[in-house]
Amino acid sequence: MKKFIPVLILILAAASTFAQSPDTVAPNENLIVQGIPAVPAEIAARANQYTESRAAVPLDWNPLKREMLISTRFADVPQIHEVKMPGGARTQLTFFPDRTGNASYHPHKGGYFVFSKDAGGGEWFQLYRFDLASGDVTLLTDGRSRNLMGPWANAGDRLAYLSTRRNRADLDFYIVNPADKASDHLLVQNAGGGWGLVDWSPDDKTLLALEEISVNESYIWLVDAANGNKTLLTPKGGEKIAYNPIGFSKDGKGIFVTTDQGSEYQRLAYIDLATKTPKFLTSYTWDIEGARLSYDRKFMAFTTNENGISVLHVFDVVAGKERPAPKLPVGIIGGLMWHENNRDLAMYITSARSPSDVYSIDVTTGTVDRWTTSEAGGLNTRTFAQPELIKWNSSDGMGVSGFLYKPDASKFAGKRPVVINIHGGPEGQARPGFMGRNNYFINEMGAAIIFPNVRGSLGYGKTFALADNGMKREGTYKDIEALLDWIKTRPDLDANRVMVTGGSYGGHMTLAIATRYNDRIACSLDVVGISNFVTFLQNTEAYRRDLRRSEYGDERQPEMRAYFEKTAPFNMANNITKPLFVVQGKNDPRVPISEADQMVENVRKNGGPVWYLVAKDEGHGFGKKKNADFQFYSTILFMQQFLMGDEGRKTAAK
Repeated sequence: MKKFIPVLILILAAASTFAQSPDTVAPNENLIVQGIPAVPAEIAARANQYTESRAAVPLDWNPLKREMLISTRFADVPQIHEVKMPGGARTQLTFFPDRTGNASYHPHKGGYFVFSKDAGGGEWFQLYRFDLASGDVTLLTDGRSRNLMGPWANAGDRLAYLSTRRNRADLDFYIVNPADKASDHLLVQNAGGGWGLVDWSPDDKTLLALEEISVNESYIWLVDAANGNKTLLTPKGGEKIAYNPIGFSKDGKGIFVTTDQGSEYQRLAYIDLATKTPKFLTSYTWDIEGARLSYDRKFMAFTTNENGISVLHVFDVVAGKERPAPKLPVGIIGGLMWHENNRDLAMYITSARSPSDVYSIDVTTGTVDRWTTSEAGGLNTRTFAQPELIKWNSSDGMGVSGFLYKPDASKFAGKRPVVINIHGGPEGQARPGFMGRNNYFINEMGAAIIFPNVRGSLGYGKTFALADNGMKREGTYKDIEALLDWIKTRPDLDANRVMVTGGSYGGHMTLAIATRYNDRIACSLDVVGISNFVTFLQNTEAYRRDLRRSEYGDERQPEMRAYFEKTAPFNMANNITKPLFVVQGKNDPRVPISEADQMVENVRKNGGPVWYLVAKDEGHGFGKKKNADFQFYSTILFMQQFLMGDEGRKTAAK
């Protein structure tokens, strides 16, 4: 880390001399800037509406009433709110400077709820009890380790959770009665950071656990809730299979899972605990995701991911068949959550023209209720661009797809500049949800945006998801090279004005494209991206290191290390002559700031424009509105100067 200290000193020096003027937007005290010109106040005035959209997602139903907790943002970060009826007021309950995460009511009684919160984006989540009568907040965990909430016992007297408390690396299982902090105790020690807890057996004697090795390899364990003894349910040593446990059957003799065993896609299955033999219940040619059992274990809700669009299904466990599902708005569905009345199912729905909002359905009547209507800064979302599904072939013939959003041709004539925005993960997927600030680039600047799903993306079968692993990594770069070729075939897109951007793994892809195809792009914007897999794997937090090695490769192996060094954007930085903008959170536990520091330092040696923005109170991306706003305004300026050409200069002069 010492080699990067001079870079940080330069950044601090630059921050101290940043122009302060009523005609410019000054960065707040937690932002460190270098190389970024003064941002004109006119940019913020014009773009401000696009920063004011908000989203809402369900957290939990009140067990005694038809009310729920949701997460939404009214100030700087998302907080927990209470909503008492569909369309009712969103009453804020938590008021912290940092985001809050999951929240779960005490089952059956609801006198308090447990929630999680980190500090400064560092992802060292702590669990807290919020007492509804008094508003008192009590810390339940140690205040230092990473803690992840698990399931409540059916009796409501215990909460299982996971923690790195023992060594900050391995996720162990703990049990606590949140009403009695002294009851907290370690149940079992584990090795690795890929563990999860899913459900308690109906008699509360056994916990259902998942051990995830990679996106295509995971194992299911049964854990004795009294003594911590673990029993492996799915065998090791054979074909790599991905399991996602859903929960125990009502009689406790089996479990429901989704799995890609014998299939390209995740299918719904029932595994008998005695025979350990799966019985497959569905046969879709799409992945099942987001499955949840009702409290009485008689119904199961799940969604299928069909080219990025979600389709809701309700499965009658007793009858062994699906029930008709009500018609819902077309979009992405997530956050499935049953009420204890076993008929109300909550979820969020988002689309290109609608921020994420909370809905519920009554599975017995089919009634659909909308609980929130999230604002979009007063903008008319009906005018926002709708996605066009596009497809192209990579250099090796592999089919690749993505979503294209175009500006209104009646407003913006001629070939349009293009932003290629690459998703993170890499086990992620670009899906046609609400784009928030990105709508500004389309509606106000006239840029087209393409969200590609390069090889390695989820949603297209496990063969496609594994096609980028290890030394196959360069295939993903060639997928973008082929996209650059495809752009040239479109009469409405300008192949001479292309910006590549992305966050996390998408940030790595941004740097990789910038170093390999420098002459084919106008500029690049890297957000918390990996610049060298060797240094990344050495410095990412210990609890996630082995999980990442299973995807990228093991830097401790000489052959893999040599491949990493040969292909690292850091070692090809001299190829970058086009403007580069790097954004980084100082507290990032996933992609540490050293990845950004070393890349900025290397590219700067070329003498080309390098903008660098660091937030001292953020982690893996900017989650606080005031920081995200300055990043947004700076991005507009960057695009005006380096992507838009004469159009950008004319806009800036207005």
